[in-house]
Amino acid sequence: MEKLSFEELDKKANDIRKDIIKMLLLAGSGHSAGPLGMADVFTALYFNILNHNPGEPMWEDRDRLFLSCGHIAPVRYVTMAHAGYFPKTWLKKLRKLGSPLQGHPERKRLPALETTSGPLGSGLAQAAGYALAARMDNKRFRVFCINSDGEHDAGNHWEAAMFAGKNRLSNLTTFVDRNNIQIDGHTEDIMPLEPLAAKYEAFNWHVLHIDGHNMEEIVDSVNHARAVYEKPTVIICHTIPGKGVSFMENMYEWHGKPPNEEEAKKALHELRTLGGKIKGEHE
Repeated sequence: MEKLSFEELDKKANDIRKDIIKMLLLAGSGHSAGPLGMADVFTALYFNILNHNPGEPMWEDRDRLFLSCGHIAPVRYVTMAHAGYFPKTWLKKLRKLGSPLQGHPERKRLPALETTSGPLGSGLAQAAGYALAARMDNKRFRVFCINSDGEHDAGNHWEAAMFAGKNRLSNLTTFVDRNNIQIDGHTEDIMPLEPLAAKYEAFNWHVLHIDGHNMEEIVDSVNHARAVYEKPTVIICHTIPGKGVSFMENMYEWHGKPPNEEEAKKALHELRTLGGKIKGEHE
């Protein structure tokens, strides 16, 4: 796909956030905070970073993207629709019986999904195994994984981190959505993760910290990771859960619930006007 400029990526991410709100309202269930918080990362991936082709979704040489924290599926669905993987009208079917857009992504329901995700802590192991297999087969595509910070509570995630570090999987890059919340509260209250970077470094990972809402930093971090040949890279993305909607931002209560009609109306107004910075915007 043709790469978008940083300014175009910002606009696209805002459009994606609006569609996330609309689809969650129609579904009447689902997660709000994480999808809104990771909209910038997903936009950068699909419209600048990934080597992929929506017209040939199962292209053998495409980059692979594993979504470990499957509950933020709305942001992946919306971004894929905007990228042309399926019609945007499908977004109205989120979580409906028989829909290809289930609450967690199912590999057999949509093109270019590498795995069915749901149980937290499993995605990095799947991505690491795929990265090792790709290296054994002399494949040049890269493997990316999206992880939540809360799923670092799972022991099998750290087994995968050790495996990837031991095997020096330089073709593997994982993004950690460091939004500091999980369903029961703040991560540092539930199960403290810090010093997170030092833990990855101890397992032989290259560690980068970025503002997860800065398109230039997101793209530059992946370019940096491509230049690291001796170990896998983890990009710790410092994000704001519920980004772009003032009453959702940094509120763990929005981890796992959708907006009602009045809340959606207010959220869409904020997104359309960029929090009041643009006057008289209508859709």
